[in-house]
Amino acid sequence: METAQFETDLSLFKYDNLEQLPPAYRDLDEDERSERIEAALDELGDDVVILGHNYQRREIVEHADFIGDSYQLSKEAANADADYVIFGGVTFMAESADIITDDNQSVILPSMEASCPMAGMAEALQVDAAWAEITAETDDDIIPITYMNSYADLKAFCAEQGGLVCTSSNAHKAFEYAFEKGDKVLFLPDKHLGTNTAHRLGMEDEIVEWDPWDPEGKDASAAAANDIILWDGYCQVHERFRESHIEEIREEHDDVNVVVHPECRREVVEAADVAGSTSTICDVVENADPGEKWAIGTEIHLANHLSRWHPEVEVLPLCGDACMDCNAMRQIDPNYLAWVLEELVEGRERNVIQVAPEEKELAQVALDRMLEI
Repeated sequence: METAQFETDLSLFKYDNLEQLPPAYRDLDEDERSERIEAALDELGDDVVILGHNYQRREIVEHADFIGDSYQLSKEAANADADYVIFGGVTFMAESADIITDDNQSVILPSMEASCPMAGMAEALQVDAAWAEITAETDDDIIPITYMNSYADLKAFCAEQGGLVCTSSNAHKAFEYAFEKGDKVLFLPDKHLGTNTAHRLGMEDEIVEWDPWDPEGKDASAAAANDIILWDGYCQVHERFRESHIEEIREEHDDVNVVVHPECRREVVEAADVAGSTSTICDVVENADPGEKWAIGTEIHLANHLSRWHPEVEVLPLCGDACMDCNAMRQIDPNYLAWVLEELVEGRERNVIQVAPEEKELAQVALDRMLEI
């Protein structure tokens, strides 16, 4: 039996060389910072492209060349032909950009602290150990699928084992692909997206969870007896939403519609009017009639953006700022953006994200399989 054949490490140690913000940048006010950012961008011209994820704060996205979800932004970077790609997102997103951009493009993550907790819930070393346990219990072919919100080495692991990557929009197609190729699916790291996808396919009775943190939550024989094995990971923002939040907002606004992300719990998705990716959420608000009310069940900064971008629609956060804030995304402080840009003007690259060549090649295979579906 073969498992991971490339060297890897826990994500905690992969990027321990990334640099902190110098003290001189820590007290910039917004006006000075914006002036310095724009001056640096004028100096760098087409040599740099800035990507702003939908969950980034206003002070980042207002300087971004492209705003969107993680994979969409990586594709924009690959098409931009800029020497430097500055990713306003989290580590796995910058890795994805490095995978699909040219070797002569440098991908920069402004802050070393921007590390997605959900991606960290499924380390490739953990998954490799679980794979050995589960596959030892069955002769069936298991196809691993990893959500885009995962590290490059996990994408590479899935490719090595015949699997692929998916987004929240095409997870159901990835499941269908996997069941054409094999007998069972191991889906990671997001159990809620996996559960919602299983329901979409009418396979909700075929689910078992694998909890890598609990010795009693890892039953290899039970896992092997089911068709869909869900890794026990989740988004810390989307898991906070509850069905009661939808009930409460409907009581406050009897004409409100609710749209949520499929990383939410099953009962939240069932209670909403629409469930879909960040792109779907944006489309829903963009296509709404003037005067419509939409409660948004995803990260607070996207709700705030949509409210600014579409003032004719009443956009409501489903459970408030504290509930909906992503601390990982918040680590991309705009002062970091000023710093890395001014360093590039001086010819110095800071906080470059580089995926190891073998990981990069295998992860690209997993992404290519996704594109085939």
